[in-house]
Amino acid sequence: MLSKITNTIDLLNEWVGKTISWLTLLMVLVTFLIVVLRKVNNIGWISMQESVVFMHALVFLLGAAYTLKQEGHVRVDIFYRNLSTVGKAWIDCLGAIFLLLPVSVFIFWYSFDYVTSSWALQEGSREAGGLPGVYLLKTTLLIMPSLIILQGLTQILKSIAVIIENKKET
Repeated sequence: MLSKITNTIDLLNEWVGKTISWLTLLMVLVTFLIVVLRKVNNIGWISMQESVVFMHALVFLLGAAYTLKQEGHVRVDIFYRNLSTVGKAWIDCLGAIFLLLPVSVFIFWYSFDYVTSSWALQEGSREAGGLPGVYLLKTTLLIMPSLIILQGLTQILKSIAVIIENKKET
């Protein structure tokens, strides 16, 4: 059952990460279009410029849990790389319990009022001609820590499984 839960969370974050990664290509294309329109035709739209900022935010916020799943976040490997599989499992487990989960819960808790206030106002861009739906973008401040918490729990469960499996072998 735990394996099914961890696989489901992994699949969710894998899907979100791979889907959101397409925004990087779209960001490049829109940025190119902004430059061409501005330099060639002296045309510029605030909403188009803001869309690049929105996409950039989405890539980082929604891609964070995928990056955690892929072990792509920066870590100090001075000791970690030389540890056994069980030692790495202990570090991953304790790091998730004492660092990852508390920070993610704090981000969620601290962002909650900010996001709900934005929703209450149906906040849009402060710029004339800017994008509406800033409140939707701010919602990712709650989605990001939620996905990271789920991936952190998966990391903990997998680490515990490695530790238990090793105890059975010894």
